[in-house]
Amino acid sequence: MNFLGRPSRSADRTLWTRAMASQHPAPDLSLNQCGSFVSRTIDAPLPLVWSLVRCFDNPQAYKLFVKSCVMVTGTRGVGSIRDVTIMSGLPAEQSRERLEELDEDTHVMIFSIIGGDHRLRNYRSTVSLHQDENEEEEDCGSRKTKVIESYVVDIPSGSSREDTVYFTETIIGCNLRSLASVAERMASLNI
Repeated sequence: MNFLGRPSRSADRTLWTRAMASQHPAPDLSLNQCGSFVSRTIDAPLPLVWSLVRCFDNPQAYKLFVKSCVMVTGTRGVGSIRDVTIMSGLPAEQSRERLEELDEDTHVMIFSIIGGDHRLRNYRSTVSLHQDENEEEEDCGSRKTKVIESYVVDIPSGSSREDTVYFTETIIGCNLRSLASVAERMASLNI
């Protein structure tokens, strides 16, 4: 599901939505920036999904467009920098990214793209995981996880806001689908 601007939810989900949205405050965008949210519900427990997302040194575990990752500085903590090699056939080969925040209690990871041969300039992503609200009410041992990724990025010269949003959300959507596939397969195997 895509949230452009403010997400609309039914009244019975208002408190849950506010809690999730508080981790994704509406950014102050300049005229040359865009940002949005992409979310996905994954049929796997939150700790399992978090174990994949939190590994800053191994994005290729679920991101299909990532061929390899080498840590430049740090080991996986805040401030660590990684060089990511992108799969051939895409309009980039390398991306340099910095881990800005990793909160084990609230299941939030924030990273920025700080270099590379692509057009994603001043890209900042916030990924948060939440136990699915409907599962919470029915069963304390929830197996479903809601993953929300919000982003802000500069609109490249010669591109439109719509094209930039479409491109960015396509990549995020593919990553979230792949995350779901990997996590759900692991959950079915009780890994």
